[in-house]
Amino acid sequence: MIHIYILTLFPQIFEGPFSVGLFQKAVERGLVKLDIRNIRDYTHDKHHTTDDYPYGGGAGMVMKPEPLFEAVEAIKSELTEQGIKDPLVVLLSPQGRLFTQDIARELSTNSHLIFICGQYEGVDERVCEHLATDEISIGDYVLTGGELPAMVVVNAVVRLVPGFLGSPDSLLYESHTAGLLEYPQYTRPPVYREQSVPEVLLSGNHAQIAAWRREQSVLRTMKRRPELLAKANLSQKEKEYIKR
Repeated sequence: MIHIYILTLFPQIFEGPFSVGLFQKAVERGLVKLDIRNIRDYTHDKHHTTDDYPYGGGAGMVMKPEPLFEAVEAIKSELTEQGIKDPLVVLLSPQGRLFTQDIARELSTNSHLIFICGQYEGVDERVCEHLATDEISIGDYVLTGGELPAMVVVNAVVRLVPGFLGSPDSLLYESHTAGLLEYPQYTRPPVYREQSVPEVLLSGNHAQIAAWRREQSVLRTMKRRPELLAKANLSQKEKEYIKR
């Protein structure tokens, strides 16, 4: 089981995505425990203030360090009572390392994760330096807050938890698992609007099907994401095929 904490100013945003489909089933089966907490609950003024003007001037507001430190410390205190120490604290930030399938696998090996969703112009730098143990970005663009990135990262991580998917084989051949994009997929009918399923997939010859799928993965990656090939585990024959 993996226990995930999300610190956010907008808890209601997570109600939809995490209450349907496979994610909901995983929660019901005890594979995932989700704990969403409102950062405002860790403020001490009557207005529940979580942001302030930046020192030195400039546009926008910056999230204050106090509520974030106290929220994380409260969770850590609860975990310490359970004998759990040093959970990862992940700040969702456009300045973080770019999220990949490898990072998803890395995070999925942890039993407890704490995600901090930033807002406005970002968070006080002391949160980055002294509270967060990791910073993750889902792409080279800026969103209004860390909630959508948190959904993306959590979804990618949780689906790697054993038992989440109906078949463990589903993880073996999907895009980015082996450094390549996934091969084309087809289902019934065999002919639709005069477009046919490749004959090899109907042949029943599993060796030929596997070879075709591998070739298609390499070809598709070469056409759509050629930069991935530099890190892919390719045979000498495949490297020569790419050169041709």
